[in-house]
Amino acid sequence: MGVALAVGLFASTVVGARALVRIKSDNTIQVTGSAKRRIRSDLVIWSAKVSARAPQMSAAYKTLSAQVPLVMAWLDKKGVPKDKIKVFSISTKMVHPQNKEGREIEDVITAYTLDQTIEVRSSDVEKIGQVSREATELIEQGIELESFAPEYVYTKLGDLKIKMLAEAAKDSRERAAQIATSTGANIGPLRQARMGVIQINPADSTETSNEGNNDTSSLDKDIIAVVSSTFALE
Repeated sequence: MGVALAVGLFASTVVGARALVRIKSDNTIQVTGSAKRRIRSDLVIWSAKVSARAPQMSAAYKTLSAQVPLVMAWLDKKGVPKDKIKVFSISTKMVHPQNKEGREIEDVITAYTLDQTIEVRSSDVEKIGQVSREATELIEQGIELESFAPEYVYTKLGDLKIKMLAEAAKDSRERAAQIATSTGANIGPLRQARMGVIQINPADSTETSNEGNNDTSSLDKDIIAVVSSTFALE
């Protein structure tokens, strides 16, 4: 029997496994198990914003309407299929001068800024990642372009989470059994199981958060699932 183990309440951390172990006074053992996998993103989303500014709205629109086709032609040259590209509607902003206090004079318009965003969504993550890094070629052509960092997404995450939580639960039972056996006790029925948040980090990162991380900056990621289980001791 594991009664001797249940005297008092204490906690110890198994550093190598990052598993929290508690032997409780009600003759139970609580163990945190984990599962970790390296995944590669299968979807990339890259956006770039083309801008034009002029004293008259018509002049700004004329510049913008000439630049966007140049960006589209450049993407075609890079081998990006047209059905992977989305062009959003134009947004317009009026530019106002400021008074001595730094406040905008809304009754006066000095210029108009027109923006249009182009978005690429593709499963060819490596190609689009490379295209995003080469977007400076457009700036060198005189196009006013703001290129955003690509977002890398793993689309099969839902199914993977279920599998990994099962693996983490199995890991918690194995750890509990090892600890109990080393003290002459046995693991009994499962009393309680609690799922922790899923952490999705850049590869080799150990960052954690209470809300769970969901990295979109890296092509390769590590996904970590945690389950805390409480077993009876016999």
